Amino acid sequence: MTTVTATAHPNIALVKYWGKRDLPLNLPAVPSLSLTLDGFETRTTVTWGADHDVFELDGVPADAKAAAKVFAFLDLIDPKRPPCKVVSANDFPTGAGLASSASAFAALALAASTARGDDVDPTRLSVLARQGSGSACRSLWGGFVEWRAGEHPDGVDSHGLPLAGPDHWDVSMVVAVVSTAHKPVGSTDGMERARLTSPLYDTWVAQAQGDVDVGRDAIFARDLDGLGRVMEASTYKMHATMHTSAPPLMYWQPASLACLHTVWALRAGGLSAWTTMDAGPQVKVLCRSADAATVADALRPHAMAVHMLRPGGPARIVS
Repeated sequence: MTTVTATAHPNIALVKYWGKRDLPLNLPAVPSLSLTLDGFETRTTVTWGADHDVFELDGVPADAKAAAKVFAFLDLIDPKRPPCKVVSANDFPTGAGLASSASAFAALALAASTARGDDVDPTRLSVLARQGSGSACRSLWGGFVEWRAGEHPDGVDSHGLPLAGPDHWDVSMVVAVVSTAHKPVGSTDGMERARLTSPLYDTWVAQAQGDVDVGRDAIFARDLDGLGRVMEASTYKMHATMHTSAPPLMYWQPASLACLHTVWALRAGGLSAWTTMDAGPQVKVLCRSADAATVADALRPHAMAVHMLRPGGPARIVS
């Protein structure tokens, strides 16, 4: 019996991941870029060799669906594994559009592989983590990360690639939490709905690589306006595929729109601040760290909570 604890941070996609070319392997239809965030964290402890399979999430036994997903993931690591105990906790809302699944499966991949005694090369773990949650493949690294769509049918070339560490650029992500409720439609189901029914989906896929190329260059050049423009364009193109699905999928809440208009007004006044949203109602704003408090103050009237987060580090073993 071996017990290992790992932590990982969520990442927020700057150029978005939305759509799969292979559902079981979580192979993306599009490439993406992300920023790993400090301040939010998943802590996962895996006991490899327990009396029976147990999964506790945020202090309580997990529901059957979540437990089945975790233990199926452990079966990928070792189909003949012993029973395992997994205890995981997030210090931020779970399943609410804040990328909790990304940090969760990154931490789980690292903790479980280490407990089993496996190679913990980040690239290998990234391929593994992707099969639990697509965006988890990016949370193995800190800072700015690219996820290439890959071409191989087995997904061996579809994993995160570190671009620049957390100290590369003095930026912050201000997160406006407008709801902590679980989203009514999960990301995988939403992606499939868009793929199968949105008339904009093919255009979304066709333009994704160009957006990644522009975003990557902007990251290397520390060009906030350049990155912000392509980041917003990617966000609203992604949500357009949701809004034009049948039936339409709308994650936005009235407070989400209030936050968006607030940021646009700040930018009209000369402040470089740029919005992004994932499959959920929360609004994230990329800005210079020196401007983060101004952005946060402007968003507070519209949000339940506002967090000012810096670029975060990689997943790591803590015990």
